[in-house]
Amino acid sequence: MHRLAPYQTGLWLAEYVDIRCQLCRVYRSTAQPQLLSSSSAHETLDTLSACSSANVLPNDHSRFVRVRQQITQRLKSGLLCTHCHHSITWLPKPFAVDIAAGTALSIQAATYYDYPLRQAIRAFKHHEDMTKLPLLLHAIRQLPRPRGCHKNNSVIVAMPTTEQRLIKRGFDPVSILAAQLAKHWCIPLWQGVKRIDNTVSQQGLTRAERLRNLDNAFALIEKPPVKRLLLFDDVATTGASLQALGRALCGPSTNVARTASDISPQYHLSAYALAHGSQS
Repeated sequence: MHRLAPYQTGLWLAEYVDIRCQLCRVYRSTAQPQLLSSSSAHETLDTLSACSSANVLPNDHSRFVRVRQQITQRLKSGLLCTHCHHSITWLPKPFAVDIAAGTALSIQAATYYDYPLRQAIRAFKHHEDMTKLPLLLHAIRQLPRPRGCHKNNSVIVAMPTTEQRLIKRGFDPVSILAAQLAKHWCIPLWQGVKRIDNTVSQQGLTRAERLRNLDNAFALIEKPPVKRLLLFDDVATTGASLQALGRALCGPSTNVARTASDISPQYHLSAYALAHGSQS
């Protein structure tokens, strides 16, 4: 039997067992009465399982359909209650950064880098606080699926980390979040880019310093398998990291032989992040 990683177990528990709001911890049944309670959900799942195994439908077909719809709604719903969900400003206006002459990279964030996402991201990244992961998962689900993108023509490119930071931190938070986005959009991850170890953390740097720090920070180790590349990072403060990653994907690389026809017009890039800037 495949053993789940700790964060995967926590996600499963938050998603399917603990139906309390992951922000205010108020039971969903008080904020969202249309959703099933925990006990009734389990009872209904048992009923549906029994009916399925017996290959029969309940006597009241309309009731069966209604219950099935409630179960589907429960399992696909967000992890916040209605009040907490609407207390957060979702989907700020996208912004763009230049990655080549006449080519701009559009960046869409799920929300602003404000409370409560700021505290949750920091706790998850720097203290490995997996209790904050359900809130971040809820934020990921607010990102709109790119039009025309599917598993056969698109890949998600997570912001790579360095081996040095991976050893120091013990895990890669961005890759964990990107894996959840890949699951949500049903679009695979692609790990054809690596990050060079000679850059420092972007925190506390000005935009100009960030851009200089990221010169030649990424190396392409294989050619992208599809035309649509969806870049992902946790926080896009100025967009400098995503800009550098986009340039590495569009520009020439010493690691992969490329011809003139392999340059940017061949690929369509867009970028996404959990949070950007501040609303205040």
